Amino acid sequence: MNTLPISAIVPTRHRSVVFSRTLHSLAQQSVQPIEMIVVDGSEDDQTKDICHSQISGLTTQIKYYRAIEIGAATQRNQAIDYATQDFIWLMDDDILLEAECLARLWAALDRDVKMGGVNAMITNQRYLPPGRISRSLFQLLHGKTEASYAGKCIGPALNLLPEDREDLPEIVPVEWLNTTCTLYRREALPQPLFSSNFIGYSLMEDVTLSLTVGKQWKLANARTARIFHDSQPGDHKNHSGVLAEMELVNRHFVMTKILERQQFCDYWKLAVLQLFEIAALLQTGKGWRSLPAVLTGKLSAVAQILGAQH
Repeated sequence: MNTLPISAIVPTRHRSVVFSRTLHSLAQQSVQPIEMIVVDGSEDDQTKDICHSQISGLTTQIKYYRAIEIGAATQRNQAIDYATQDFIWLMDDDILLEAECLARLWAALDRDVKMGGVNAMITNQRYLPPGRISRSLFQLLHGKTEASYAGKCIGPALNLLPEDREDLPEIVPVEWLNTTCTLYRREALPQPLFSSNFIGYSLMEDVTLSLTVGKQWKLANARTARIFHDSQPGDHKNHSGVLAEMELVNRHFVMTKILERQQFCDYWKLAVLQLFEIAALLQTGKGWRSLPAVLTGKLSAVAQILGAQH
């Protein structure tokens, strides 16, 4: 089994069963990282026991640490301090790697010294061609028409998934990367990895990180490095008001601080996007039920943004 000079970084909390599946899929890879840094926010020892267990075919050294503070971005910041290798593999704890996934990520990064980061294609979360209304919105936010908006970050930091088509090359340039399964050169990464304003669920921390790296390095989607994201339910996903507030506050941060889009037209586009998201809720009964919490969250976000500017 070949090992690569990679430190895999995994934040986790109460996900022992799905994380075990992730480790077993890693054990089937033709190449593996030298080490995996696991920072666990669980209140039990189930994940710790899995990290210390023997998994057939797994040669990666797993280093287990308790989380000092809970939160995806915070736990990744803690993990990278323990990492010893020159390449950093950001992983979620609920992904299933298809054959040769890591080998193809490594090849995509290794073949171009100017490539700062590459992510895998998530087979069950991919770009779909927009309908008439969405395409009109994208044109408005982007300021121009594109044949495809896949992999772009347009207007007020609206990030769109990469596209998976057989006629595309194996390595496709993109403007942003996720943190679900992404391999970075360590020298390309900022310090700290994530800003302290990304707490809890840390919505849009992946966009912030990759856009920062992308200012000086190339970014790409390694289309044939494939994973299934076995996304799990969680308390953070059940609070629609909290998510609505976080979405607007963090998107405003990315728009103004990372993309440096601070003109009146940028704020107008941000408002249009928020209204579009609210209107989309009204298409389902569940959306109607969540509307009061979402509106409360958005208003709270606006108050935060205005308060920070005074």
